[in-house]
Amino acid sequence: MLKTGILNPHLLSLLSRVRHTNTLVISDRGFPFWPMIETVDISLVDDVPTVLQVLAAVREIFVVGRAYMAEEFLAHNDEETKAAFARAFGDVPITYEPHEAKFKPRVPSAIGLIRTGVTTPYANIILVSA
Repeated sequence: MLKTGILNPHLLSLLSRVRHTNTLVISDRGFPFWPMIETVDISLVDDVPTVLQVLAAVREIFVVGRAYMAEEFLAHNDEETKAAFARAFGDVPITYEPHEAKFKPRVPSAIGLIRTGVTTPYANIILVSA
């Protein structure tokens, strides 16, 4: 029996299949369903869990080389929220790009998607495995 770290077996299985340069999406509760990629839906209620909580748990066992987020995240969120995301990424480089034109087209090539309950606008992340 697992005692610490990520306990969700579906999530652990997904993470174990992400290899060098593969991508993984962590999304908000309203992110569209993508039938072509595996989705682990761990949303419970609004803001449980959050993208940042999932990111912190994933970073404990997953090497992130870079990340992508929608540039709309910067326009639709306050300074405190933007700072919290920046802290969570630490030294991981983040590329902000247009949500519809660049970010969403990256999603179908991801190994999987983790859907959270977060309500923060444009809080979706694409992680690139190092």
